[in-house]
Amino acid sequence: RKAGGFKMEDFFLRKCWFTLVFLCFLATIMSVSSVTHYSVPEEMEDGSVVANLAADLGLEVKTLKTRKMRVDVVANKKYLDINKDTGELFIAERIDRELLCPLKTTTHCFLKLDATIENPIRMFNIEVEITDINDNAPHFRRGTMHLDISESSPVGERFSLNNAADPDVGANSVKDYYLSASDHFALEIQTGRDGSKFADLVLQKALDREQQAVHNLILTAVDGGVPTRTGTASIIVRVLDVNDNAPSFDKDKYVVDVMENSPIGSLVMKLNATDLDEGSNSDVVYSYSLYTSERTQEMFQLNPENGEIRVKEMINYEDLKLYELEVIASDKGHNSLSDVTVRVEDVNDNQPEIEITSFSSHIPEDAPPGTVVALMGVTDIDSGVNGQVVCSVPADLPFDLKPSPDGQSYSLVTRNHLDKEITPMYNIAITATDLGSPALSSVKVIQVEVLDVNDNSPLFTQSPYSFYIYENNKAGRSIFSVKATDADGGENSVVSYSLDRKSPGPTAFLNINEANGSIAALKSFDFETVKSFQFQVVASDSGSPSLSSNVTVNVFILDQNDNAPVILYPVSSNGSAEGVEEVPRNVNTGHLVTKVRAYDADIGYNGWLLFSLQEVTDHSLFGLDRYTGQIRTLRSFTETDEAEHKLLILVKDNGNVSLSATATVIVKVVEPKEAFAASDVKSSAKDDEETDVTFYLMITLGSVSVLFLISIIVLIAMQCSKSTEYTSKYLQEANYDGTLCHSIQYRSGDKRIPERSSVNEVTRKCWVFQK
Repeated sequence: RKAGGFKMEDFFLRKCWFTLVFLCFLATIMSVSSVTHYSVPEEMEDGSVVANLAADLGLEVKTLKTRKMRVDVVANKKYLDINKDTGELFIAERIDRELLCPLKTTTHCFLKLDATIENPIRMFNIEVEITDINDNAPHFRRGTMHLDISESSPVGERFSLNNAADPDVGANSVKDYYLSASDHFALEIQTGRDGSKFADLVLQKALDREQQAVHNLILTAVDGGVPTRTGTASIIVRVLDVNDNAPSFDKDKYVVDVMENSPIGSLVMKLNATDLDEGSNSDVVYSYSLYTSERTQEMFQLNPENGEIRVKEMINYEDLKLYELEVIASDKGHNSLSDVTVRVEDVNDNQPEIEITSFSSHIPEDAPPGTVVALMGVTDIDSGVNGQVVCSVPADLPFDLKPSPDGQSYSLVTRNHLDKEITPMYNIAITATDLGSPALSSVKVIQVEVLDVNDNSPLFTQSPYSFYIYENNKAGRSIFSVKATDADGGENSVVSYSLDRKSPGPTAFLNINEANGSIAALKSFDFETVKSFQFQVVASDSGSPSLSSNVTVNVFILDQNDNAPVILYPVSSNGSAEGVEEVPRNVNTGHLVTKVRAYDADIGYNGWLLFSLQEVTDHSLFGLDRYTGQIRTLRSFTETDEAEHKLLILVKDNGNVSLSATATVIVKVVEPKEAFAASDVKSSAKDDEETDVTFYLMITLGSVSVLFLISIIVLIAMQCSKSTEYTSKYLQEANYDGTLCHSIQYRSGDKRIPERSSVNEVTRKCWVFQK
């Protein structure tokens, strides 16, 4: 290979490149095309393969059965079908083009099909052209034609002959005519407006009745098929004597318009022909010529006497738009011809038709917008704007219609997301309206059911829940219940309940009924141990996947009077509530002898203690404060008073069923010296014990004071930062004067803040009690 020479590799590379570009261009054209075209000749045997439709549409053969592929022929018999095992389109029934397309208004005959598959739904438009074969021979409607020609007819005069008909089209139709040998006549071939061939008999030599009164001729029609087919007819010409004047029409050609669906018997037009002869030679008779087709003669009735043309059968624009009539006006001898063209005007007399070719009656509510619900074809056999159809669905429905490129089919698709809980079923009225005036329409209603999808979580009737229960409940019994509902249907709406064991709370001592949400306590609650708690309940539906929601349950334990008062002082060494107090005889009235101290673990009224004297030696000598438990002298002692007095004090709470305790105080009246001596002995015994206690007490009091000051500063700062509305919303108006500190703490835990003066007062009382 010389330098700079042509490289064979470059040639092949360029050739591959151009081939690739051409194939890409061809694939682009095919992908854009909306209709797949095929062409097959008529009269093929049943089972003959047209093409591999699956391969041409890019479908996998093994999925044709599962995707339920089918072929529907539009407005015709099912001549074609598809083999789902091979994907081949084959002839299901012999096709006769002349039967399928009887009108020869066009040389093309198409069979339209819709191929539909599911999962997902797709529809393909297929157009199969049925090509003509030469399977029909020309034939004359009349096997023998009779012509009466005057012997005075000039050379060159033309006489119409019955043309031959051939159902085939194109080159297979009538191509030429031949006349048997004759000295007087010849043929002249004419071509009609629609391309059909017909022959005129031309007189080329004058006739002489005396020499030959009848001429017998043979007319042969030949088509253009391979091999050719022929048909013949006999022509019998009778030579007549001279009749000088032939009838004459006032026009050589008439054009008239008639509306389709004109009533039978309505007048189309009236012809007028005159004859200058006299007598019987001037009588004009009207008739159709041999050029007028039998179909035209069936549609229009010609009155032979007056030339009126009337409608004989219903005219349909969709069958034929133009009729050509050739009328002969004849007297006793001569004929006159006139052409009449009847143009049919279209009337919007056909409603559009809707045909559902594929339909999914159940659509899940989570189907995305654009999901195909149904495929349908729309036809209107009117023409022009009368045959143009527009389809619509109500605007308030979440559906749209998408037209195909040719406008002859539509896809019904979802426009928005569906919600079964709002609308479980749709009745979709599809309206097809043509563009004629007045417009005609038709309606087809399809019903679409929305399938439920688990898209709603259970919803609790309250959030959060708050329950108040009394302490000392019976273990194992239901104490309260929760309720949740699910807007879904069927299994998706069945709700089950469970406790969130991971959430904080005493869930180990609780049990919940999975079916109805009833919650039972596995143990009895004690207000004095726990006053409130919180836990989480989970509600789950039975859908797949399951959806759930949780709710917070706040439980508040209510106090019951289940604790009797406990005597704190006096208490003897053996634990009994009994004490001895020595009082000098010379004390004044109101002297504090002692104070009975008691405690009740309950709160509120259940823990509010009252003191009373049950037994006393001398009622005039001692008095007991009902609320504080202080015992004081009511008067001074006298010499006659006894030296020892026994007091029995009853301490009871204020519960509905009051509980109580008793304490015994023995008061010994001593002389002042003995009292002071006894006091000194007690003081000396306690000095050593209290030395260390005093030190620790000082440290404790100092710490408490500092914390108290910090708390007061923080409370003042928080109070200043809150609005007046917030303060008024949460502050109590009641001033509760309790005797126990823990009742204040309980109320504070319930976010009930007493007034500042009440806080100070109760704090003071608690401090006195502790002291």
